Amino acid sequence: MMLAVRLLYNLLLPFVCLLAAGPWLLRMARRGGLSNRLWERLGCYDRAPEWESGGGVYVHAVSVGEVMMALKMIERWQETNPEEEFVLAATTSTGFQLALEQAPEGVRVIYSPLDLGFLIHRLFNRFEPSLIVLVDSEMWLNMLYLADMRGIPVALMNARLSPRSAERYVKFKPITMPMLRLLKLVCAQAQEHRLMWEKIGFPEGAVEVTGSVKFDGDDLVSPRKRDEFQGMLDAFGAGRPIVLAASTHAGEEELIASAVRELPGALAVLFPRHAERRYEVRADLERAGMEVVLRSDFHAPRDPAQAVFVVDTTGELRDWTAHADVVVIGKSFLARGGQNPTEAIVAKVPVVCGRHMENFEPLITELRVVNGVRTVQDEGALVGTLRDVLENVRERTKLIQRASSVLDGHRGATARTITLLRKLKGK
Repeated sequence: MMLAVRLLYNLLLPFVCLLAAGPWLLRMARRGGLSNRLWERLGCYDRAPEWESGGGVYVHAVSVGEVMMALKMIERWQETNPEEEFVLAATTSTGFQLALEQAPEGVRVIYSPLDLGFLIHRLFNRFEPSLIVLVDSEMWLNMLYLADMRGIPVALMNARLSPRSAERYVKFKPITMPMLRLLKLVCAQAQEHRLMWEKIGFPEGAVEVTGSVKFDGDDLVSPRKRDEFQGMLDAFGAGRPIVLAASTHAGEEELIASAVRELPGALAVLFPRHAERRYEVRADLERAGMEVVLRSDFHAPRDPAQAVFVVDTTGELRDWTAHADVVVIGKSFLARGGQNPTEAIVAKVPVVCGRHMENFEPLITELRVVNGVRTVQDEGALVGTLRDVLENVRERTKLIQRASSVLDGHRGATARTITLLRKLKGK
């Protein structure tokens, strides 16, 4: 069965890559990600093979979220084992740039190659990894198969598996299980995820519950207020309640800003997920009759009562969160998946979100079970929910306390993950 699956996969993959190449390059150009380093996706590197360090840990991370988890794991690993070599491979331009900027000295950062057999062979010949770590749920058939052929163990860290995904795996078990069984270790975020992995056929000993590295508070830096930020907010009127919309997607800026306008004295501070959408966001808000002030071109608003503040810069969300009275999570209303609520929780700020927070399981379910987050079931209820959170000091305090207790349950996930990975590597 594995042979048939691999044949079909390798027949279809080149055509999929060709069809996706145009839109992918366009997206990279729009985000400023075009560079000579993109040739690494086709196995062309900027240094000779003899200059590479072999025998290290190859960590595969797709985009910004996965790269951040990978960096956290690598940094903690090197604290006690500084001689360990790492290759960190990212797929997106934003993830690659983050890895370049923040990777510890000596960590080799590359673009991950396409999952074509000859490219994976070239990758393994160049870096000779002793362990492959896949972050989250990214699994490539050729990488898994060729690693198994070479005796390189592959682990999946921070793994999650929803009931819906588990059902699909069970439905197509003859096709999926030959690939999944090539994993030697699955580090699951929660007990319910382990049960899902075991349900689809993984042996009990191959799945370990570690908690989520993403939500491990041991390494989370507390947001801090900045005088520069406070000065900008005061230009809209000192002492106003701040409703910060974090990592919003198309349409959510107008939705949230309109709701905030219904709250006496409140100021909407909008933080689009992609800063390059700034002019699109401004146009949408101006059509709705609002004055828009951009962070990148800051000036005092003409009419503070009608103004909204759009923070169109990157890398500042954490510290802006410290200035908020309530945080509304983007991509949870009009898009699917949600964004990360942990920075708000660490900042001791109550969290409001829409229904669609699927990308942050099991944390969001844990938060909802203990009422540590307010979930708005439809857009019409957003005004009332925000008013209740802002005006009810006792409820706001309880939300913060309950959310913090949930986050505490993931403390130590990074250390537990590293212990298991080291054990696997030593086998």
